[in-house]
Amino acid sequence: MTTLLNETIERLKTNVKGHVVLPDDPRYDEVREIWNAMIDRRPAVIVQCAEANDVSQAIAFARANKLEISIRGAGHNIAGNAVCDNGVTIDLSTMKNVRIDAQKRRAYVEPGATLGDFDSSAQLHGLATPVGINSTTGIAGLTLGGGFGWLTRKYGLTIDNLVSAEAITADGNKIRTSENENADLFWAIRGGGGNFGVVTEFEFELHPVGPEILAGLIVFPFSQVKQVLTQYRQFVESAPEELNVWVVLRKAPPLPFLPESVHGKEVIVLPVFYVGDIVEGEKLIEPLRHFGDAYGEHIGTQSYVEWQQAFDPLLTRGARNYWKSHNFTELRDGALDAIAEFAGKLPSPQCEIFIGFIAGASNRVSADAMAYYHRDAKFVLNVHGRWDDAADDERCIAWAREFFQASATYASAGAYVNFLTEEEGDRVATAYGANYDRLVQLKKRYDPENIFHLNQNIKP
Repeated sequence: MTTLLNETIERLKTNVKGHVVLPDDPRYDEVREIWNAMIDRRPAVIVQCAEANDVSQAIAFARANKLEISIRGAGHNIAGNAVCDNGVTIDLSTMKNVRIDAQKRRAYVEPGATLGDFDSSAQLHGLATPVGINSTTGIAGLTLGGGFGWLTRKYGLTIDNLVSAEAITADGNKIRTSENENADLFWAIRGGGGNFGVVTEFEFELHPVGPEILAGLIVFPFSQVKQVLTQYRQFVESAPEELNVWVVLRKAPPLPFLPESVHGKEVIVLPVFYVGDIVEGEKLIEPLRHFGDAYGEHIGTQSYVEWQQAFDPLLTRGARNYWKSHNFTELRDGALDAIAEFAGKLPSPQCEIFIGFIAGASNRVSADAMAYYHRDAKFVLNVHGRWDDAADDERCIAWAREFFQASATYASAGAYVNFLTEEEGDRVATAYGANYDRLVQLKKRYDPENIFHLNQNIKP
């Protein structure tokens, strides 16, 4: 680094309340590491922010020194855009505060919070809002890309429950945005990702949930995959919005309720979630048990927080990950055939295919109400390639791409930006449909130089 840059770094250290981490810092490798082990980048400067003003200082430093900017929240970031080579990573992961106003049913959440931080704080008051299905997911990235999970059928997407946000724009100014303040920016950040600024606080509407819900798993032999998928498709058509049932196809992990002989075998799993009267929920889920001859099940009352952590062991840090995703308005026979075919040739024990059922409240929001466009989607399919050894990269990525192509004929329009990998920039415009042109105009207004471009980028 030049002497000038060293001088500005010292000034940056003085101006921020958080920590400035450089390559010679003993913590550097730990701080720069992200969830997806396929990403290995070395920023010149990492600013671990303690407050919103630190974000402004980091942006100013990067711009003054003509350095690239990446924004890191708390979670998975499959595309790896959270870190950059030789630039400035603005690390928000230490800004984790969650404040709950139970009387107003509002949550005020900093961008470094995980879903676990959010859920546990809100559940102290018997409240929640729709978020994802892993407690280790970061609230910021999830929200800015849309956000869906077990509660989406009843209460909509995460962005449908966003009331306001505070953000730092490309010029370093702090701005509050809601339906009544800077409404165009509020429209854009609800689905537009990190293209328009760095959100430093989210305000969410909360709903009465739990603290106990009915949830669990039913595991069927893979030999029954077609009959289970076909009955699933029929079952969810009339399921009430309080009930959500997803599909996961993978090799069975060593779940204690499964016979040891099943561990490592291909299975089809129905994760079941019901928010409401437990007795009524038991009646509603009973037909699921008769889709086939199950290997086993584990369903019962448990805390909402516990259920949100149930899949965490399958998504730990340090593995190599490559995803592909489609939206579906319906699950046609051809789609089910492709799912069954590729789930029968999983390239690693950690690879899986899941179908997320999101039909309900989110479909009743107008496509132009916010940046997130494809409100007709009833299912989101994720082809989740996951493995440990770099030698398996080619084989596992090829499997994911082949399945993506095989199922594309049956998919509906659009894409879910949170599941896009770094190479899928050509799908960004498709993800926003008729909203894309408006997003381009707003990008020109809020970030005309495209300094926030390490994302699923909307070019000004």
